[in-house]
Amino acid sequence: MTTSLLVRGYEVVIGFETHAQLSTQSKIFSGASTAFGAEPNTQACAVDLALPGSLPVMNRGAVERAIRFGLAVGATVAPMSIFARKNYFYPDLPKGYQISQYEIPVVQGGAIEFLVDGQRHRVRLTRAHLEEDAGKSLHEDFHGMSGIDLNRAGTPLLEIVSEPELRSSRQAVEYAKALHTLVVWLGICDGNMQEGSFRCDANVSVRRPGEPFGTRREIKNLNSFRFLQQAIDFEVQWQIDQIEDGHEIIQATVLFDPDTGETRMMRTKEDAHDYRYFPDPDLPPLLIAPSWVERVRAEMPELPGALAARFEAEHGLPAYDAAMMTASRATAAYYQEAAAACGAPKLVANWVMGELSKRLNAEGMDIAAAPVTAATLATLIGRIQDGTISNNAARQVFESLWSGEGATVDAVIEAKGLRQMNDSGALEAILDEVLAANPKSVEEYRAGKDKAFNALVGQAMKASKGKANPAQVNELLKRKLAG
Repeated sequence: MTTSLLVRGYEVVIGFETHAQLSTQSKIFSGASTAFGAEPNTQACAVDLALPGSLPVMNRGAVERAIRFGLAVGATVAPMSIFARKNYFYPDLPKGYQISQYEIPVVQGGAIEFLVDGQRHRVRLTRAHLEEDAGKSLHEDFHGMSGIDLNRAGTPLLEIVSEPELRSSRQAVEYAKALHTLVVWLGICDGNMQEGSFRCDANVSVRRPGEPFGTRREIKNLNSFRFLQQAIDFEVQWQIDQIEDGHEIIQATVLFDPDTGETRMMRTKEDAHDYRYFPDPDLPPLLIAPSWVERVRAEMPELPGALAARFEAEHGLPAYDAAMMTASRATAAYYQEAAAACGAPKLVANWVMGELSKRLNAEGMDIAAAPVTAATLATLIGRIQDGTISNNAARQVFESLWSGEGATVDAVIEAKGLRQMNDSGALEAILDEVLAANPKSVEEYRAGKDKAFNALVGQAMKASKGKANPAQVNELLKRKLAG
């Protein structure tokens, strides 16, 4: 359970329904391709179009991905689950119903854990069920009309439903990020939010502490974490304003407009009974043998939570750093390779979260494609540790390597003359000149003014053109000033 946070005296209650598109090459009940970006209606077969006589056939790969997710979140994988018809009319739903799961889903229970400001939170999952996606309505290229693209119809989805245990937009974002990390880590979803592979629906309500849950409004199809937080924050304030003004909240489905930062009602929200669910007569019960579950369990990768805990225990990383190093499997692999090579896990984590992340974010690049490899970063950190270069010089080397100006760490150090001055005799000569040229700072330091010492260090670094070893400068300077 999560702790409560109040907004204007109200408790925020948030539950999630997340649609993760499963990474199968074909659709959930047909052999049509799931590849993104094809010309409209070129990847919709007779089953997807609901042509008379066509029958759905279950995709084994989709089921296996659901099992993998269930095991990862500590849920029960149902030995038998049922597919149902969810009846509603919409132009991009050819059959007039969606094949989903209702009373008996394939994944039952489980939980997602995440950090917010260093505090661990755990949100329970209600269920995760398999279903097919609908098609897509096209409005932009038509005047006074809408087009229908059925390429997405039948795309396999795992709908992951949380309990209403989130209490702030910040918690909601961190929950969504943790869930996103997990499904990508498991290889069951590519996580591409821009292409609609990972879509979040947030059910938001407010109440006075101790009162029953308020009426919820569902914010649909949020496809970025930034928009997710903005949408929830606006919706919470809107609902409180409505209640404070004496209005009743009506259950509804709303959309978020990124241009205005506001939510707006799309339609009043249906309840489950409005969909007239009933078992699909064309699909038998889905039976999952215990041996199948155990085979999937044996093939599971080490999960991000377990790996983060190991980084804390074995590498001494703080919880936040460990979480960042397990943000993706590629990040974890990069970190582990660099840490093993240089033996300085905390320094590696600092560089990954600092200079490396800054460049990756600026260029929209994945860590697997970083021009500075894990082995190269390890060498760079090694040169800091052995005193060859300073931290500032290391950042210059990193920038040169990233830009392709040098082939190796040592080549850049030599080409740019960044090797640190470690000759104590040469340093002492520089310090003697600095002390002679700055008698006032010397006097102030001896009078107890610490800032004067920093000024002298700065003068020494300037005189050495930044090549002096700062630690050595500090040590020798203190010795001379004490003499």
